Amino acid sequence: MNEILGYVLTAFSPVNLLFALLGTVVGITVGALPGFTPTMGIAVLIPITYTMDATTALVFLGAIYCGSMFGGSISAILINTPGTSAAAATAMDGHALTLKGEAHGALVEASVASFWGGIVSVLALIFLAPPLARFAFQFGPQERFMMALFGLTIIASLSTKDVLKGLMMGCVGLAAACIGMDPILGQSRFTFGSTFLMGGITMIPAVIGLFSVSQIFTTLKDPVQLADRDMIAQFRAARLHWKDLVRYPVTYLRSAVIGIVVGIIPGTGGDVASYVSHNVGKVFSKEEDFGHGAREGVACCESANNAVTGGTLIPTLTLGVPGNATTAVLLSGLTIQGLTPGYGLFTSEKQVTYPFICALFIANLLMLFIGMFGAKHFAKVTLTPKNVLSAFVLSLSVMGTYAVRGNLKDVVVMMVFGVIGCLLKLYRYNVVPIVLGLILGPIAEAGLSQAMLLNGNSLYNTLLSMTTRPICVVLFLLMVASVCAPFILDARKVGKKAA
Repeated sequence: MNEILGYVLTAFSPVNLLFALLGTVVGITVGALPGFTPTMGIAVLIPITYTMDATTALVFLGAIYCGSMFGGSISAILINTPGTSAAAATAMDGHALTLKGEAHGALVEASVASFWGGIVSVLALIFLAPPLARFAFQFGPQERFMMALFGLTIIASLSTKDVLKGLMMGCVGLAAACIGMDPILGQSRFTFGSTFLMGGITMIPAVIGLFSVSQIFTTLKDPVQLADRDMIAQFRAARLHWKDLVRYPVTYLRSAVIGIVVGIIPGTGGDVASYVSHNVGKVFSKEEDFGHGAREGVACCESANNAVTGGTLIPTLTLGVPGNATTAVLLSGLTIQGLTPGYGLFTSEKQVTYPFICALFIANLLMLFIGMFGAKHFAKVTLTPKNVLSAFVLSLSVMGTYAVRGNLKDVVVMMVFGVIGCLLKLYRYNVVPIVLGLILGPIAEAGLSQAMLLNGNSLYNTLLSMTTRPICVVLFLLMVASVCAPFILDARKVGKKAA
């Protein structure tokens, strides 16, 4: 007991509290800026941790990770420009709430859901790290392929009003994901002789183009304020209530569990978790406008993508296997401090590891206070005239896109996707399936290719092998449920109206 108290006191030391606060603020800022990902934020700031104490360094980097996952929702909700790819799903309900004059409520919900998702993931990291990490190793190529297919079935639920259009956009995303080098054979595809395209379509330029630049193009014809006098009055009258902390307890827990499980699986991340959680939430939600301006939709996405932080840290700390790109960079921060991932972190180095985990709890708590009490001020962004805001967002988008790889051609890709996104929105196509295709296409392709290599390059034998793997069977059943559930729910709604 005294040992545990010592870890907590270490985490709450003045120096660690200061760096936890600093890291959280920096993380929220980095996450809110289009293109400035958590990976970039940690990578840029790792050098300043060289001379820090190991615990303080990890506290600082961990707080940046937690804060940036929430920060992405701020710009997604206010100006339909996801600060991170993980916040793209949040924009569906979040920005719709802003257009309804409920930006304050959406931001408060995002901070509360982020807090609960983060807290549940920290508890999972403390109590479930070793067994959950072992379970992740049961995900072979077949399981990763089925997991990606399960994610792609979300397209049906996103496009129940016009499934054909949704599937078409999903195919566009899958086609774009094929540009570059074949992951197994190493052959170039759809590059048209361009060395730049051999690296494939980078996620950040595509996401910023589809959501941010396209939004700018569509608002150029109407350069007025985003908010009117009624919305200004709503900002001033907005109040916080205790019920805001536990408005959707079941949703927070369910989405957090989804985020943790998805985070443990290498190669996935907050974007996959957000869409999966949103899809599951739509099945259970009683709100008719879910997906088109429901607070519960924001809760689903934000609780899931913030729970990914703890999920990705489980294999990173216990097995040295990064759950995503951000934890891969964080892993380098561990090695800089002379720490080796593995069970040693929880035994011989536990005086560093457990205060770091406690500090993640502190970071999530700080994030909650900043998010809830800063929501009214964040929401004032929508009072800016559209032409001024569009110019500012475009500047940030260009800088963020260029900063990813330092290549101006990425900016060109961003603009191309911006034009595509603008045209698609004019003809009422949903651009979200394109993002899903871009995210999940490479995961599905790599999983299927590796599975076929293990089964003599026979597609039949590969598919047959999946029927003997319990996880694949469970994922297949979930796929069927994911595709059928939206149509069943719509049929029930029609039946109730007819009755």
